[in-house]
Amino acid sequence: MTEQADKYRQAAEQMNRLADLDEEEEQVKDTIEEQLDTELKSIFSNSYVMSEHEEIVKLSNTFNINASDARKRLSVFPNEYIVQEHSIPDLVRKMRKSRRALKGEHRTRMSKAIDTMIDAYTDHLNKCIDSITWLSDYQVPLRKMRYNEKDLSKLHKMKSSELRRETIDALCKYWEAELEQNGMAYGKEYSELHKTMSLAKKEFRNAIGKITDQSLTKSKRQRTEDFILKVVCENPGINAAGIHERMPSTLHKASSPNSISKAIKKLEITSIKGNYYKVPSMIKKNIWAYTAAFIDSDGYITLDRNMNPRVGLVATGTRGRAFMEEMHKSLGFGRMHLDQKSPQATRLINRLNFYSQDDVTKLLTKCLPHFRLKKGNAELLLELIRMKKSYKKADWYKDRCDEIFKLMKWENHKDHVGFDWLKEGIYLDNIQKYKDNCKMSLMDEMENIGTIVKGSSNRYLREKRNLGDKEVDHIISTTEKLLRKKPEKLDERGRKIFYELERAHMMYKSGQNYSYAIGRMQKYIKEHIEKYGKIEG
Repeated sequence: MTEQADKYRQAAEQMNRLADLDEEEEQVKDTIEEQLDTELKSIFSNSYVMSEHEEIVKLSNTFNINASDARKRLSVFPNEYIVQEHSIPDLVRKMRKSRRALKGEHRTRMSKAIDTMIDAYTDHLNKCIDSITWLSDYQVPLRKMRYNEKDLSKLHKMKSSELRRETIDALCKYWEAELEQNGMAYGKEYSELHKTMSLAKKEFRNAIGKITDQSLTKSKRQRTEDFILKVVCENPGINAAGIHERMPSTLHKASSPNSISKAIKKLEITSIKGNYYKVPSMIKKNIWAYTAAFIDSDGYITLDRNMNPRVGLVATGTRGRAFMEEMHKSLGFGRMHLDQKSPQATRLINRLNFYSQDDVTKLLTKCLPHFRLKKGNAELLLELIRMKKSYKKADWYKDRCDEIFKLMKWENHKDHVGFDWLKEGIYLDNIQKYKDNCKMSLMDEMENIGTIVKGSSNRYLREKRNLGDKEVDHIISTTEKLLRKKPEKLDERGRKIFYELERAHMMYKSGQNYSYAIGRMQKYIKEHIEKYGKIEG
């Protein structure tokens, strides 16, 4: 019973984590959309009325991108607001009709539900209006016109500058007449302005009427792709023949299992031995956040007794294999182990493991801000890898490795009731002392300030200047050799070379700006060779 409760608890934690990720994804998406809308409005605001082609050309020149990318940058019209196969106006109409038979508290609740539905639909229409970039300066009169969601979609479909100008002329006529009429007493002039406003509304409706309803209808290809996505999401593991069987007659006749297989390749659907799975969009949108959540719930971060780092993700069954393949493809590194037999003879196990220090460092560094449960494990491995790369000669290296091994054991088993800590040589009273003994700040000091022993490289010198321990040792010894044999008579360039070498050597000796000092030594050794030739002895 306890094991089952633990499974439910872990499942609940995973679902909560994924819910948080979805919320985080929406927040990031909203922020990006707001920034993009601001950029687009600033580009097209207060300019002449452009056709869609002219907008694409202007975006291409502004952002230095090709026409296809520029077309994608233009605002996309929101999808139709559908609830249980009903549009919102139809749904509100049915709810109002049902409300007539209700009384008391039930009637009040229904009224509140209708108001909520109307508010949500109003927000949706506002987003539709905001997506029409060429009308961004004319939203005030536009909101006073008679329109529905289909009308806004037609406005978004307007591509020619002539039709756009006709629409804007009608809006401007209405706007000007309304401004003049504001505060005016009723009379002949007021009536004429009212007539002008009515005519402007008719012109606006006529302009919309020039966009046919057929232009809004999705093509058969789009409807087929939408149906495939829907069926795969509802029936994970379905094959092409199963999708074809479920198609309505209008799509069934124009499709075949072979054409469905080809269409699926473009829809970000994963195929495992002919069975199809739709992986969460979070994998594509924020791979590091999703990977961190996966490791938290169904992965591990640990090290073996030889102090080798190990990170892995585990999933079972065919659907799990689809997840592993998609994540491996998105991350671009790691090693997959697929369809392994389970010790309990249950479903096959699929793993995505990371072994090399570079892979583990890259993965954990990117995922670190998103970890909830295994952040401590990740920080320990990053500290260990950094120590192994640069500080094996340090007198504290072996003791700290032993502490990290014990801390990793504690992180992995701290929730296990009855775990035998003494068997592993771990005393719980020492855990906090081990945590406080973290060497990350010490390594930062040594790399930034320069108190590293002679001949030691650091991360900056290795990654930016490609200098290892031997190269650094050679640069220091060569500098000291040149300074010992400094000539008495030097020209202006020679004096500068030795002045800079002496200055860099003093910085190295004083322990200040170590990386900078090594770089200056290397530079002026090269200049010495250019001027005086090969260094002898």
